[in-house]
Amino acid sequence: MSHVIIPRLHLFGNPSKAQAQISPDGQRLSWLAPVNGVLNLWVAPFGAPQDAYPVTDDRHRGVRMYGWTYDGRHLVYLQDEGGDEKFHVYAVEPDSRVTRDLTPFPGVTAGVARISRVVRDRILVALNSRDARFHDLHSIDIASGEMTLVEENPGFAHFITDDRYKVHLAVKTTPDGGRDILRRDPGRGWAPWIRFEPEDARVSFPDHLDRASQTLFLRDSRGRETAALIRMDLATGGTTLLASHDKADIGGLLNDQDTLEPLIYSVLTDRLQYVALDPRIQADLDFLNGQDIGDWYVQSRTEADDRWIVAAASDTRPGIAYVYDRPARSLRELHHSRPELAGAPLAAMKPVTIKSRDGLDLVSYLTVPKGAAQGSAPQGNPLPMVLLVHGGPWGRDQFGFHPQHQWLANRGYAVLSVNFRGSTGFGKSFVNAGDREWGRRMDDDLLDAVAWAIDEKIADPRRIAIMGWSYGGYATLVGLTRNPDVYACGVDVVGPSNLETLMRTIPPYWESIRAQFYKAVGDPDTEDGLRLAKERSPLFQAHRITKPLLIAQGANDQRVKQAESDQMVDALKANGIPVTYLLFPDEGHGFARPENSIAFYAVAEAFLARHLGGHAEATRPEELSAATMQVVEGAPASFGHKA
Repeated sequence: MSHVIIPRLHLFGNPSKAQAQISPDGQRLSWLAPVNGVLNLWVAPFGAPQDAYPVTDDRHRGVRMYGWTYDGRHLVYLQDEGGDEKFHVYAVEPDSRVTRDLTPFPGVTAGVARISRVVRDRILVALNSRDARFHDLHSIDIASGEMTLVEENPGFAHFITDDRYKVHLAVKTTPDGGRDILRRDPGRGWAPWIRFEPEDARVSFPDHLDRASQTLFLRDSRGRETAALIRMDLATGGTTLLASHDKADIGGLLNDQDTLEPLIYSVLTDRLQYVALDPRIQADLDFLNGQDIGDWYVQSRTEADDRWIVAAASDTRPGIAYVYDRPARSLRELHHSRPELAGAPLAAMKPVTIKSRDGLDLVSYLTVPKGAAQGSAPQGNPLPMVLLVHGGPWGRDQFGFHPQHQWLANRGYAVLSVNFRGSTGFGKSFVNAGDREWGRRMDDDLLDAVAWAIDEKIADPRRIAIMGWSYGGYATLVGLTRNPDVYACGVDVVGPSNLETLMRTIPPYWESIRAQFYKAVGDPDTEDGLRLAKERSPLFQAHRITKPLLIAQGANDQRVKQAESDQMVDALKANGIPVTYLLFPDEGHGFARPENSIAFYAVAEAFLARHLGGHAEATRPEELSAATMQVVEGAPASFGHKA
């Protein structure tokens, strides 16, 4: 029986529909869907989703982030130019389809700070037009665009506000990497109130105020290993423990629409769990958990809280949006995000916990080709494997539908994703264990996972690749320089090569978290920090690379500048080491345009097939010509691959 190839287009092209929401009054639905191949915003009457129509007309990059306002007349969305992260806030009126740029300022990065159900005709916007490093708060009239300064930012990370757009608290990163919550002192202005020491700061932070602005809800790991959910009285400072977990930080919250009291919290260990804080919501949890829809999330709610839009997916089932009618306890399917994958040979994902050499539990996820037994290769023959490293590093991998896992497993590879030290969600000791361990113990964790896969007869030790985006790209470069005999090849996408230049080019609007980076990597303005940065930078070990390397970079990347890839390629060329380098002139930190994604994956899978021996979908010339991809180094003729 011939191998069934899942087309790249079905995994990495535009979704059919995505990010469904319901208007606050429950009268309309919205979602993102393509118009002439570009994601745009669509609206439909609640009772007639088949009558949907596009309300935006973006023709290049696509709309990706949006939400309803409470005035009943507008949606707002964010858009940048070519991945430069200089986001503008736009408002669109579905009835007239008139779109207005609410922040028409060149070179400025804007964001929506709050959408209020009290001040319904205005939204609160964070804008760094006065100082590129810090965002002031402005309220903007949605219909007219008239802007009013609410709070000037003297150097804070962000503010905590209420539904009248009154500022109550501020959050500031301290020079040692700690975090302070400040409140106004009548005689002194802003003054520190709550202190999170550096060991707590990455997992402890304020979340929101209750509706009366008398109570603060926050995540707090002080005096414990993981971040708990705490209620704090603003007047007295008294605290109440609402929720905690011994192995994971408290995750997302679902709050009461009227009081903003938390109703549900989530915990993510190896799998997602929900816990009700209010017994009135338990029936909803029980109903949704019993519907066999996979892991689900509440994506949108009506103001009356009688209808929810629930997004659900599993490892072998892409996203499906449902309308949940709470009074009726009924669930109605709204749409599939990728209906073309129905019946595709999708492979199951298995959570596994791997012990690091120094005893840490590394929660990981393994996918093997469909038909192979989970935990072993078919007939005991080890498989070629791709170690897929997540970015951040302050992020994490989790169970669910993962297009890259499916793509690689379908091409014949085992796929392993590892939550190495420095990953978030597993408590403060685990995330802080990554500090000053970039390119050392964080890499050791990846090596330990590879050794586990070899010992379990999953991976063929001669055919293992390492691949990742951002920090995962850095890990790829580290893997090929530090461990030149472990991997058969590597794929680095927007990965930094020189930690000194990475630190010196932190975007201005990340100024508030600069101290966190210095704590993790080293301050390049100190002798010790500069030494550490150079010691852990793959650029200075480029001569050690002996295996094939593919690098891809967005020219407009504000986080990992193009120079990070350019200088690595130059170092490889200076040492006579072949490299393939793809540059995307209209992308930033990753790929937003599906044409570029598909072109990249076409090249990447031909590269992997050539060096690991897996399957590959035939590359069509139009897949490459439709993209803006520039081949800076490498031979374009080698990109074609016949299945």
